[in-house]
Amino acid sequence: MISQNEIFQGQPCMRLSHASGDSALVALHGGHVLSWTAGGIERLYLSPKAVMDGKTAIRGGVPVCFPQFNQRGPLAKHGFARNLPWTAEVDGDKGVFTLQSNATTRALWPHDFKAKLAVSLSAGGLQLDFSVDNTGTAPLEFTVALHTYFRVAAIAEVSLEGLDGRPVWDSVADTHAVQDGAVRFTQEFDCVYQAAANPLKLNDGQTSLHIAQSANLGQTVVWNPGAELCARLADMPADGYQNMLCVEAAQIDAPVSLAAGMHWAGWQQLTVA
Repeated sequence: MISQNEIFQGQPCMRLSHASGDSALVALHGGHVLSWTAGGIERLYLSPKAVMDGKTAIRGGVPVCFPQFNQRGPLAKHGFARNLPWTAEVDGDKGVFTLQSNATTRALWPHDFKAKLAVSLSAGGLQLDFSVDNTGTAPLEFTVALHTYFRVAAIAEVSLEGLDGRPVWDSVADTHAVQDGAVRFTQEFDCVYQAAANPLKLNDGQTSLHIAQSANLGQTVVWNPGAELCARLADMPADGYQNMLCVEAAQIDAPVSLAAGMHWAGWQQLTVA
């Protein structure tokens, strides 16, 4: 793997390149994966209206939601990790991006920690390993999601396989059910599934991706804003919902409890089918 520093829309980034020609671009702001190109095709969706000011959460790519998912807690939506600068280094064949507790984070969340996102490429594959160390003297709790935005040609033609039979909470309708067959998208969609043991398959016309996650990320969040909500999002084009689908590896129904000095790690793996 080759790494090099790069500036993208004014933001410092690290470009990771594989011998196959595949590459990933990661912003230091938020430890945020902005791009993954595999087989000559961009696989992630980055909004053309994303705000790249080094302070605002970036719309698209892979935001890291930590230490809180959505508005399930006292912090700002999706926590603070995606809004802060991370550091970057190369460790063997991985780019490693780190956020450590500091005065800014302690003012929001009174815990000492070290969070890392390790990004590694293979031919047709992207592995995201997220870990948290409790570097303090007291226990801490957190929820987390790798909020991955996939680029699709047309959301109406997309199907997501592998969640058949899984319990699901539909947050739009506030109903609980069991998924029946493949998931398809005709309107605003925001559901939390109990994660499947086997990889999911995202079918998008002529291309497919396998999406896997570690067993300790117990939920899979699937989201598309649909036409009405998308039109209200200032950092999305009005028709942007047609070209994206979020499939998120998450642990949100029950927080991770981490004793002082302890380590936790989970992952999401993306593979061209």
